[in-house]
Amino acid sequence: MEKFDLGLAYVWEYDLDFITLIEDILHNAGLTTFLVSYHNINEIIGRVQNKDLTFDFYFDRAWDVEDDFESLGKILSRRKTIVFNPYNKVLHAIDKASMHLEFITAGLNVPYSIIIPPHSEKEEIYISIDDLALLGRPFIIKPCNTTGGSIGVVTGAESLKEVLDERITNTGDKYILQEKIYPTFFDGKRAWFRCFWAFGSPIPVWWDDQTHVYSELQPDEIIRFKLKKLNRITRTIAEHTYLDFFSTEIVFTRDQKFVVIDYVNDQCDMRFSSRHMDGVPDRVIRIIVNNLLKKIIRMKKQMQQQS
Repeated sequence: MEKFDLGLAYVWEYDLDFITLIEDILHNAGLTTFLVSYHNINEIIGRVQNKDLTFDFYFDRAWDVEDDFESLGKILSRRKTIVFNPYNKVLHAIDKASMHLEFITAGLNVPYSIIIPPHSEKEEIYISIDDLALLGRPFIIKPCNTTGGSIGVVTGAESLKEVLDERITNTGDKYILQEKIYPTFFDGKRAWFRCFWAFGSPIPVWWDDQTHVYSELQPDEIIRFKLKKLNRITRTIAEHTYLDFFSTEIVFTRDQKFVVIDYVNDQCDMRFSSRHMDGVPDRVIRIIVNNLLKKIIRMKKQMQQQS
């Protein structure tokens, strides 16, 4: 049987830089990698089924695009391969309705929200005038299980009619209506942060929700603006989702509260800022990949001790 340390699945062309960096860093550390994409997925499924190929770890960046990758991951997990971001954990974590309630229970601040059932389950809904008043105007409409790239999100809703119209566009999904949250400013920057949980460590960065441009959050800024709680909140989310890698959005509001906005994004956009205006800072991506390396090395040692 041919065995590699890490299987990497991807299909998005803009993932190539990220995948290449993972391979470079792992290879420099003496670890082996194997790429899986459209061109070889069926072959790899056959080889794994025939016990001709396996991986110690599997990092799947494609399962939300093509079912075959999830099928491969499930076969591997039954063969004791460690799959980063197990699929059952992801499906729970990306459900905004479930996370909304869990975050409240965990003591995290979240926007005032109304959760409404899928149109396919309940065509008629009732939302009181008082509830709409608490949402304020404009408010936000989000599908509960559609993630990434603000797909299906309406950020400036003004009426109940918009809610009813959106429900019809995606009849099988729950929707969450949220009050619009406004950040304070630190040195002219909107206090809006994207916080990565990267294989055991939180990494908060500035992220402007209007321009979508990132900038690194410096250690002195964390101290000066009293932002250490960003790390604690991100760690709390990790403890409730059991995911290895995700991002969340956290806002420090005008009334001095940390509010979690976009709860869990499991397929983080890892385009480099050196190549894309709205990409993640290169150094942050390198930290994320080094965290992946450290986790693999740590878990391999544990596996060797147990064998």
